[in-house]
Amino acid sequence: MSRMVECVVLKRQAEGLESVPHPGELGQRIFESVSQEGWQQWLQRLAMIINENGLSTADPASIEIIESHMRGFFFGEGSMGGTPDGYQAPGSPK
Repeated sequence: MSRMVECVVLKRQAEGLESVPHPGELGQRIFESVSQEGWQQWLQRLAMIINENGLSTADPASIEIIESHMRGFFFGEGSMGGTPDGYQAPGSPK
């Protein structure tokens, strides 16, 4: 049977992640309160954040920015987590 969580993204019970998706305390919090579907939504947002801000997952300073976005996206902490300023979805009118 799949592990169920009360997903902070979907605001309902859903199938939980199979493993901790990120190191440390933040990863454990995500594991305990984000569903697989919620994590997929984050991965889409993460790609946008990385591309719009020119971040690298190999750069410690970029990881700090990404983690700030994670805290905002999942837990509403801080001022990050939304779409980057000036972002327009591909195909949207300019």
